[in-house]
Amino acid sequence: MDIKQLQAFVAIAELQSFSAAAQKIGLSQPSLSRLLKQLEADMGVLLVARQHRPLQLTEAGAFFYKKIATLLIEMQTITSMTQRLASPSPELRIGFVPSVLYGLLPEVIATLKQQHTDIEVRLCDISSYQQMQALKSGEIDVGFGRFFYQDAWTQQILLRHERYVVALPKAHPAAQIPYQRLSELAQQHLILYHKTHLPIRQALSKSASNHAEPPITEPLLYIFAQHGVTPLMTTEVSDLQVALGLVAAGEGVTLVPASLQTVRTEQIAYQPLWHENVTSPVYLHTLKDRPHPRVADLLAAVYAVYEQHGITYRRQSFGE
Repeated sequence: MDIKQLQAFVAIAELQSFSAAAQKIGLSQPSLSRLLKQLEADMGVLLVARQHRPLQLTEAGAFFYKKIATLLIEMQTITSMTQRLASPSPELRIGFVPSVLYGLLPEVIATLKQQHTDIEVRLCDISSYQQMQALKSGEIDVGFGRFFYQDAWTQQILLRHERYVVALPKAHPAAQIPYQRLSELAQQHLILYHKTHLPIRQALSKSASNHAEPPITEPLLYIFAQHGVTPLMTTEVSDLQVALGLVAAGEGVTLVPASLQTVRTEQIAYQPLWHENVTSPVYLHTLKDRPHPRVADLLAAVYAVYEQHGITYRRQSFGE
């Protein structure tokens, strides 16, 4: 049993086709078939039922795939991390979610470059969930996200909690009323925009007592559910900019982190929520083992900007 045999089997299991699997891993179809036969011979087990189209795994094959696919991902992660350790990039690749870019991230990057004129920075727009894999693959070295994830390969620091505000059309009757309540907003047309949903484990840990219903993982709906209310009407759009565009057009309301309340101010009114605990966290995450050497400089720049703005935070460092 070797790595090429395992990669061939996983590709066949996922694509259910010899030709598609061969194309994916860059082999001829006969070579791929030979690797699978060698693996089955070494194990003494039939893994793929070849008489079916699309191809299907045997019961033993399904069990083996479930276990070996995870191990292959870990091997690829270890290989990538080892290569980066041997030849670290001089560039600091920073992943971010769009809502962070509207906040203090540009100021943080400017401060970082002022403090360290030799640093090279590349920014990458990528969702919180995708940042976990991007860290392990080497696509990014550090990420700014909005969600907490437990992952054996990464570590996270909570930078701060940012309060949500209500975005309403300027002509909305409630646009001039401060301190909106979620119970009242639930009567409005709520626009949802998150690409990333809460992890199931987090949603389950704080779910309502009725466990028969599936957990609510959409972040805005989760906020309403935590306060015992359900919006009467919702629309889900592709991203935050589209949501604010619909608000500006008078098509509904939404909740956004306070750092976005400078966007489309000619058409949108932003009002605080009555609920002080309705916040959106900002996390900084990187690899647990041997993070990029400039991550510490980035974190120092974050804290410097927070101090300039009088933002409360607890100073931390990776590895604590």
